[in-house]
Amino acid sequence: LGVLSALMDEEADAWGGELLRELNRFCNTGDRSILTSLLERRNGTSTHEITAIGHAHIDTAWLWPLEETYRKCVRTFATQLRLMERYPDYRFACSQAQQYAWVRDRAPGLYTRIKDAVARGQWLPVGGTWIEPDCNLPAGESLVRQFLYGQRFFEREFGRRAEVFWNPDVFGYTGQLPQLIRGADMSRFVTQKLSWNEFTSPPGHTFLWQGIDGSEVLAHFPPADTYNAQVTVRELRFAAANFKDHDRTRTSLLLFGFGDGGGGPTPAMVARLGRLRDLEGVPRTRPGTADELFAAIEAELDDPLRVVGELYFEKHRGTFTTQAAIKRGNRAAELALHDAEVACALADRLGADPYPAAELEALTKRLLVCQFHDILPGSCTAEVAAEARGDLEAVRDGADRLAAAALASLATPGPPAPVNLAPVARREVADAPDGGLVVVDAAAHAPGAVVAADEAVAVEREGDAVVLENATLRARLTPAGALESLVHKPTGRDALAAPGNCFELFEDRPVEWEAWDVDPSHLERRHDVAGASAHEVLSEGPLRAEIAFEHRVGAASALRQVVRLEAGARRLEVHLTLDWRERHRFLKVRFPLAVHADAATFEMPFGVARRPTHASTPADLARFEVPGHRFADLSEHGFGVALLSASTYGWSARGGELRLSLLRGPTDPDPGADLGEHRIAYAVLPHSGGWQDGGVVAEARRFNAPLRWAPGPLRHAASLATVEDANLVLDAVKRAEDSDALVLRLYEAHGARGTARIRLGVPFAGARLANLLEDPRAQLAIEGGAIVVPYRPFQILTVLVAQPA
Repeated sequence: LGVLSALMDEEADAWGGELLRELNRFCNTGDRSILTSLLERRNGTSTHEITAIGHAHIDTAWLWPLEETYRKCVRTFATQLRLMERYPDYRFACSQAQQYAWVRDRAPGLYTRIKDAVARGQWLPVGGTWIEPDCNLPAGESLVRQFLYGQRFFEREFGRRAEVFWNPDVFGYTGQLPQLIRGADMSRFVTQKLSWNEFTSPPGHTFLWQGIDGSEVLAHFPPADTYNAQVTVRELRFAAANFKDHDRTRTSLLLFGFGDGGGGPTPAMVARLGRLRDLEGVPRTRPGTADELFAAIEAELDDPLRVVGELYFEKHRGTFTTQAAIKRGNRAAELALHDAEVACALADRLGADPYPAAELEALTKRLLVCQFHDILPGSCTAEVAAEARGDLEAVRDGADRLAAAALASLATPGPPAPVNLAPVARREVADAPDGGLVVVDAAAHAPGAVVAADEAVAVEREGDAVVLENATLRARLTPAGALESLVHKPTGRDALAAPGNCFELFEDRPVEWEAWDVDPSHLERRHDVAGASAHEVLSEGPLRAEIAFEHRVGAASALRQVVRLEAGARRLEVHLTLDWRERHRFLKVRFPLAVHADAATFEMPFGVARRPTHASTPADLARFEVPGHRFADLSEHGFGVALLSASTYGWSARGGELRLSLLRGPTDPDPGADLGEHRIAYAVLPHSGGWQDGGVVAEARRFNAPLRWAPGPLRHAASLATVEDANLVLDAVKRAEDSDALVLRLYEAHGARGTARIRLGVPFAGARLANLLEDPRAQLAIEGGAIVVPYRPFQILTVLVAQPA
């Protein structure tokens, strides 16, 4: 009766008034056969068809810690297994390999029942990732490991890989995700969050999503606009009415069940699904699997829409900045793991120290959990944030320990020696272990040498201003700490159109979702931070010049900035120490650049995103705060300026101004979010040509990856691996998961096409391409001892290098 009454409430003249007449007759007679007859009414030949899949989106952490998530999984999974016994055609989808692993290790009896349900087709492992990660902030290699460890878990435990990347509740989708999904042996994608967009909506609910390299996946957004549906008449009718693709396909997905905190579908929901399966006036709805849903869509999809590039989420922009310490810890942990894998791979290949595969995997998985879409974005409680900071510190410390041990195994007696574990060559000033400054020259992935300085930096006074100058840059700073000019001496161009390095405070009171959102209205409530109250020259060269400025910020916060220029440097660095005490304030730093460009370029995982510097359309206006990784750049023909970031992810670009977001002060769900001391570093890099010719990618990498020191000179002087092509970045080096092969992960960074040569400093017996899961693919040619690798724009490449017999 409830289903029929709900249908009548939605459509008073349902079935031409017959439903009302018959329900009235039932009320007068009590004859239940009337209801039975009404529920047997069926739709016509053609109607919208909905595949209904039970779902219990369980946030791996959010308003509760990781330990409580395990208990939520146990309760939810046990409930769903009981429902399957009661309703044999009921289907339940569950992602996140980490949650399965917790149950496997701590509730083996329950896990055995789950595996039985998987085998009979009622329980649907989906997703293919270790957890449901944020897709803006993790590095490209971190996203690879989400898929690598997730798919390996599903294949090992359930005998199959996931076929659908399932991530309904994430805050935007980088433009490299289609290529990552394809590289993880999937071609389909389900999500929901873009239904929350504030300015625009996706053009369709089903479309081909094309990444920046041209890879495509079939994407579907359930038109009920929720992943926590209750299987009501109103939801089903809304889904059919809201669906944008009736001219291309008549099939869509309904995800139903209590979520976020878990629970999943209830018996009442599953019972309603049975009554509503093909009831006239409601879309034809049936239980099914994600694979069946996509197979039906693919069979009937005609002339699909194609959406290219990132799927920018027009909400939750504060997550690029909130809980800055978590983000800083994430960047440091990613860097430490990269260096540990490179050092351990070299030590293993030279027989000095076995590759610590189990330890590295455990550390990596701990990092991956911290990249869950309510942990790394900072949209979590104080307890969760504190645990994440501790976990990330433990990952960094553990990886540093492994890297140090590997380098020690390769060291010979003698004084400490520099080692460059980054994939770019460098010649720069470095902090020596004894506290002094030296100049180090090093190839990529190679030991370095301390060399004599052939340049110097100097400090001079010009009236009240202080000038830092080396062979490439001339920076003029006011006593207030503003960067009055920054001349790029090779071109004679001043990078600035007006004083830069100016701190700004914005009133930051979003209407809802404090930790998540930054409303556009904050742009109307800007206040300049007062200039420095004092400054001093810390060092005057010849290798490093530094000026310190002391500021008061807001009501109770203090900021100390140290502006640094080094001999031979192409970048001017700023190192901040902040005692942050502000609530509902947003701190940014502004650089008005003497560059005219209608789009800015921002680094993203394994590539870049170009976003408008204007607000000509609603979609342009929506991008008033955007995510980025190690750099953002404005370039015109012949000249450009990049900002480099060592730990922050929020940016904005309007006209010729670039802003870097530094700190926020939300109070919900963590009343003390971001309070305390922070260390933040950024740099300004003027360059000739565009960002590609200006070497911005390599310089941002150097800024983020300091040199390391071995306890003595390494007995292996050659580079482990170098790429003879500036377009390709060798982003990761590790041992293969299932063999002693060496894995090289590269990506094309500039949007170019060509053929590169990779040279190794260790013996090898051949190389072949692989997908992200390390499944071997085509053999690669070897010419003159180098591995020959053809590449296309923004391609991600995995190369398996065989160990000599």
